Amino acid sequence: MSAEQKIAVIGAGAWGTALAIQLVRNGVKTVLWGRDPGQMEEMAATRRNERYLPDASFPEQLDVTSDLASVVTHHRDLLLVVPSHTFRSVLGQIRPHLSPESRVIWATKGLEVDSGQFLHQVVAEELGAEMPAALVSGPSFATELGKGLPTAMTAASHRSDFLPDVVRYFHGQNLRMYTSEDVVGVELGGAVKNVLAIAAGISDGLGFGANARAALITRGLAELMRLGVALGAMRETRMGLSGVGDLVLTCTDDQSRNRRLGLALGQGKTLDVASAEIGQALEGVKTASVIHQVATEADVEMPISNDVHRILHKGLSPRAAVAELLSRELKNEF
Repeated sequence: MSAEQKIAVIGAGAWGTALAIQLVRNGVKTVLWGRDPGQMEEMAATRRNERYLPDASFPEQLDVTSDLASVVTHHRDLLLVVPSHTFRSVLGQIRPHLSPESRVIWATKGLEVDSGQFLHQVVAEELGAEMPAALVSGPSFATELGKGLPTAMTAASHRSDFLPDVVRYFHGQNLRMYTSEDVVGVELGGAVKNVLAIAAGISDGLGFGANARAALITRGLAELMRLGVALGAMRETRMGLSGVGDLVLTCTDDQSRNRRLGLALGQGKTLDVASAEIGQALEGVKTASVIHQVATEADVEMPISNDVHRILHKGLSPRAAVAELLSRELKNEF
């Protein structure tokens, strides 16, 4: 990667911080933006993100700022790493400062809550269909990437002329990048896995064991595949890093915030109490309702995802949900 290459990371949470560190590790001139001036001043002084990623120190070359207009104006390529429910508003904030050469990448997972739209559709609406756009997704925890541990991810875009640049930004000794043109499939995997991670956590929180967890992951993957078919995604994508890879990661490891939420719910805690204890964005909570809406409109049966929606937002108890799933009509697996 040429020393002339530079990128701005918009969003200073754990994942944005880890990706910024990775970019600098690859020799990319990088600036990390966060909306809280006080927090960014503290990060500049301590050279780490004490709140969200305390174990990863900043490389010398990583700059931090809270001046959004300056960041967007002076960087052609922007990496958005913000919660899905703020994604559109952040696009609106950066739009006045974009240039004709601007290009957008995002590492946000989820669908837009109000509209049920994929994030690439939101980008097209807010920035124009001609905007070069791409996303990165796959099985990856911020803490491990921040430490430089081996990771593999997928970059997806409809723009084959943009994908090679995205890959060059992120690919390094510890991070292997793959490419895909199946934007819908990659986005869908990154959204649904958060909902299923809550389900896996609930199962373990209830003490149901490894058998139940394995069955839940497998049948959850079947739900993801059915919805993908209905929405025009490639079957292979759901069997790749952004599909089964991300699903296994978030359903089986307690670094997953959504899994930890499920564990707490299975142990009898309320959503409000569990969310407060975790203290970070829980994409699966809002995404559960969106996936329920999308699946209903597409006439796709997703009983596990639907029950997560009902537990979170309709008052269904975890044990009642399990009883319902086990009493469903018997059928051929495929």
